[in-house]
Amino acid sequence: MSTRQTERTGPLAGVRVVELAGIGPGPFAAMLLADLGADVVRVDRPGGPGLGVDPAKDLTNRNKRSVLVDLKAPDGPATVLDLVERADVLIEGYRPGVAERLGVGPGECLARNPRLVYGRMTGWGQDGPLAPTAGHDIGYIAVTGALGLVGPDPDGPPSIPANLLGDYAGGSLYLVVGVLAALQHARTHGEGQIVDAAIVDGTAHLTTMIHAMLLAGGWQDRRGVNLLDGGCPFYGVYATSDGGHMAVGALEERFYDAFARLLGLPEAGVDATALRRDLARWPELREAVAARFRSRTRAEWTEVFEGSDACVAPVLSLREAPGHPHLAARATFAEHGGLVQPAPAPRFSATPGTLRTGPALPGADTAEVARDWAVPALCPQDAPHTQESKTA
Repeated sequence: MSTRQTERTGPLAGVRVVELAGIGPGPFAAMLLADLGADVVRVDRPGGPGLGVDPAKDLTNRNKRSVLVDLKAPDGPATVLDLVERADVLIEGYRPGVAERLGVGPGECLARNPRLVYGRMTGWGQDGPLAPTAGHDIGYIAVTGALGLVGPDPDGPPSIPANLLGDYAGGSLYLVVGVLAALQHARTHGEGQIVDAAIVDGTAHLTTMIHAMLLAGGWQDRRGVNLLDGGCPFYGVYATSDGGHMAVGALEERFYDAFARLLGLPEAGVDATALRRDLARWPELREAVAARFRSRTRAEWTEVFEGSDACVAPVLSLREAPGHPHLAARATFAEHGGLVQPAPAPRFSATPGTLRTGPALPGADTAEVARDWAVPALCPQDAPHTQESKTA
C-alpha cells in the first residue's frame, strides 16, 4: 500500500469511493468524503471537462487521486466496473440515463458489487417532467421558493446567493448525508442501494423551518418583510463610512440591548427599546441604526463590538476572511502547496480530517491506483507513462 494511503486519518479511512468526473456539486461531495479520509479515485476522461479551469488550482479535487478512462472506448466501462467491484461508493452527476447508456449505471454496478452505494447527483432528480432537461443552481432554487426568500426589497428582484444554496447546501451536502446513511445500511445488512440526491429536493428540505413559520402565521410569503430576511432593522447589513459593511443579528432582547448601547443609540437621542417593540416605527429605527453606522469605518465599528454579545460582525471578502482573528486561531483556513483554502470540516477529536494532497491532476495517479486497487486494466502495457502524483 502506498504511503499516501497509510496517512489517511479521517473517520472514513478505509472507505473507497469512485467518482465519475463532473462539475459542481458532485466533485464537492466527493471532496468532502476525501477530506474525511476516504480514498476517492476520480475517473477523468481524456481531454478533461473543458471548463478552462487550471486543474492544479481546482480545490474540489484535493485529497483525491485521478485516473484516465475513456468510457466511450470499448474497454472503458469494464475498467470502471473493475474499480466498482473494489469500491464502497460510486458518485456520478450525469443527466438521467447517461450512466446507463455508458454501461456504468446502477444495474451494471450493483450486479458487480451488491454492497455498493450508488450516489446520483442531479438538479431535477432522476424522474419528473424536468428530469431530462438542463439546468443550473439558480433555476433549481427558483422553483423551490428558496430564491424568492433572498433579498431586502419586497418589490425588487431576489438576490442571487452565488451557487451555495442550491449546488452545495441542497445538493452536495444531501448527497453526502445520503451516501453515509446508505453506507451504514450496507455495512449492517450487506445491501447496497441507489441514492437519488436532487438539488430541488434538498433545497426544498432546507426551507422546512420557514414553511413552519409560514403555516403558523409568523412569516409573510414575500421577501424583505420578515424577521430573518432583512425586514427587521436589527437583523441586517449596514454601510460604514468607508464603504464597508457590518452585519447585525441582535434578535434576542439582551443582545439587542448590548447592540443599541455600543452603537450609541441612547447618546444619539434614540429610544431604542421603544422603537424595537413598535413594528410601525421600525423604519425609523432602521434609519437611526444606518446613520450611526455611517459615522465610522468598518474597522472602527469592528473594534467597538469586538468581544461583545451584540451579535455584530464585519462583512469580509473571500480574500479577507482567512485573516479574521477568530478564523485564524481556529485554522478555519489552511495553506497547502501555496494555495489558501477552507480547511476540512467538521472536526473530529479522534479521527481528524486532513489536507493530505493538493488537487489531483487528471490521470496523474493511474499507475498508483492500478497497483493499490489491483486493477491492472487501468494501465495497459502500451499506455503512455503518466506523471507522478503529488504527495502531501
